[in-house]
Amino acid sequence: MSLAERLLNAETTAALARCLLRTGHDVTAAHVRTCGDRLDGLSFTGRVTAIRDAVLADLPTDYPTFARVLHTALGDDEFTGWMIYPIAEAVSVRGLDAFEPALDLLAELTPRLTAETGVRPFLIADLDRALKAMTPWTTHPDPHVRRLASEGTRPRLPWAPQIPALIQDPTPTVPVLDALYRDESEYVRRSVSNHLNDISRDHPALAVEVAARWLAAPEATTDRVVRHGLRTLIKSGDPAALTLLGHSPDLPVVVEGPHITTPEIRVGDHLVFDWAVTNASEQAAEVVIDYVIHHRKANGSLTPKVFKLTTRTLGPGETWRATRRHSFKPITTRRYHPGGHLVQIQVNGRPYPQAAFLLER
Repeated sequence: MSLAERLLNAETTAALARCLLRTGHDVTAAHVRTCGDRLDGLSFTGRVTAIRDAVLADLPTDYPTFARVLHTALGDDEFTGWMIYPIAEAVSVRGLDAFEPALDLLAELTPRLTAETGVRPFLIADLDRALKAMTPWTTHPDPHVRRLASEGTRPRLPWAPQIPALIQDPTPTVPVLDALYRDESEYVRRSVSNHLNDISRDHPALAVEVAARWLAAPEATTDRVVRHGLRTLIKSGDPAALTLLGHSPDLPVVVEGPHITTPEIRVGDHLVFDWAVTNASEQAAEVVIDYVIHHRKANGSLTPKVFKLTTRTLGPGETWRATRRHSFKPITTRRYHPGGHLVQIQVNGRPYPQAAFLLER
């Protein structure tokens, strides 16, 4: 059974229909009760759309009555879990003309299952108005609602529509992050990190500026928030991000290798290589050590992908030696092409000499 089938299936729609019928409103739930039979073969997105459309067909067309049904359903303990995902999508369709009340309803729904995708159409329709309604959520007593303020406004939220205006200029959401980076909830802080990482992809200088301000007024958790938020910049060797976190790109190091012990491998095998990194300076230094695989593309060109190894402190003259087994097992997010590949070690964002290996089918 696929993930989509486990999350949204006929049992989900049957439970949702029961919840809607128990509201006591004039709802037959006829479309919701039968749509479970039409989900076979659909992707997760297709299932969400099918259930959303069934909800819209069953519930009243005027928003106030539509919302009353869902508010009543919130009193039902069974009204929770993945059935909420298409419900939030239905709110975003039916509620755009009832802007603030619909956003308030999404905030009520999000503790049952995140409504992060449901708020996106409001942000796209009127960014300023949506942020004005969502920013007060940063002080909400429920961490799920506080997280929604950060997660829902991410410029590049995975599996959700992007927010072009925030990709172009993410500064309107910085006050949201400023209010939440020291939140007591790890769940909320992780969202803040991911939001900062989104910003870093298009506006690295702004991301570093925000992170530096947080580090100037930190809590015990701030360093972790910042490091996770700047992870893409660290992997790409951004000098400002590396320097902020104490990893000088100019640190004198000696890198031996990588030495490959499996120069010819097949898809499904492991690339095995070892290396040594020596701190050549006269003082202890914290180093970020990664490795880069240059994968061959279908057109024959090579494209680099950085993989995390470790962050550690090396004393003056200290050497760290290690061996890595990198899997070439097929995965859904990457397609392997036969031919020459490269691997290299990267220290504090600076790449060192490459070693070649051959990938065969």
